[in-house]
Amino acid sequence: MRLCALRALSASVLLMAVPSLADDSETHWRVFVADQADGGVTALDLDAPENRWQFELAGPARLYPSQSGAALLAVQSDNDQVSVFNSGISLDSHGDHADIAVSEPEQIDGALEGARPFHVVSHGPEMSINFDAGGYVLTLEESDLLEGRLDGTSFEQNTAHHGFAVPIKDYVISSVAAEPEDDAEVLPPRVGLAAFSPDGEMIGDLHTCTDLHGEAFSGSYLVAGCAEGIAALDTSGSEPVMQMLAYPDDLPAAKTGTLLGSKAMQVFLGNYGADALVVIDPAEEPHLRHIALPYRSVDFILDPAKPQFGYVLTEDGTLHRINLLTASIEDSAGVSEPYSMDGHWRDPRPRLAIAGGDVLMTDPLNNAVKVIDAETLAVSRSIEVEGLPYNIAVVGGSGLTH
Repeated sequence: MRLCALRALSASVLLMAVPSLADDSETHWRVFVADQADGGVTALDLDAPENRWQFELAGPARLYPSQSGAALLAVQSDNDQVSVFNSGISLDSHGDHADIAVSEPEQIDGALEGARPFHVVSHGPEMSINFDAGGYVLTLEESDLLEGRLDGTSFEQNTAHHGFAVPIKDYVISSVAAEPEDDAEVLPPRVGLAAFSPDGEMIGDLHTCTDLHGEAFSGSYLVAGCAEGIAALDTSGSEPVMQMLAYPDDLPAAKTGTLLGSKAMQVFLGNYGADALVVIDPAEEPHLRHIALPYRSVDFILDPAKPQFGYVLTEDGTLHRINLLTASIEDSAGVSEPYSMDGHWRDPRPRLAIAGGDVLMTDPLNNAVKVIDAETLAVSRSIEVEGLPYNIAVVGGSGLTH
């Protein structure tokens, strides 16, 4: 498995620097939890959860931190808007160490409005929001978000659809959908990926990727899930080079629709149907390695500080530690009561996040966030959260204070 340099130093993988005599070292993790019942966001400090802040939203939201963790987007798809937060955690990298500054979180005045915002792709300092029913993607710099400048740069897609687009170098990679039928009541299906100039002119060919869903960056690669396999785009050159990583013939019929990319080594973790995962190496064979799960997956996540590990919660309430190097389940422990995957896809179920050596898990049935030791998989404590806690994001890390 090939190691690669980081594009941007992720806040969640910063290691504690050795302080000089004049400086202090501090570790700070801040947790943001979205309320699935009435909307709104609770922010709290993990080590002092009595320090908490409540923010009102128009409705339930999915939470997307920027790569540095300084900004956070709350996407309210059913309410056609995106709210912006300053997390209050600033990490400034100096190579051998980082400086950390902590302040109170705040909601930025105003909100982005558009027709059904959905997927957000963070790449470097930029965050790109797909407005599914609007047929465009809005890309904003983290610094602009924090200053309340919400105009951004818009890229028009070929037609409105549930997809994504992200600027890379001098081009934009975008999903492409079939042309909609007259009077169609649903958005058209995705059929492929292509590179475009910023003004929308296609560069090269359309690459087939039917039923496209899910995208992630790792190293020099952008990958997306398709019915045919995993579309892998090598972005290291002046123009992207795409290959299709076909699903192995000896696997059961399924596909990948959710993908996570490591920031510390070039590897991806994705679902494979409802009850399996795949470890994906786009550069070296075998490109896809299959991990069967005992029950259907509820949520999974990568460990940014220990990139050989990922964690997956299955619907029986068991948390499993995945070893990406061996593509195997390394350890398992029960951490909650069962959460069935039957029912509506937006029914509140646990979501996972990482804060240093802990796995955090929202527990909607008990109005709480559970803190789980990543090494032992034991639940160490439970933090009560008002409302119906569902989506979660964590920002922070370690650094020097001057």
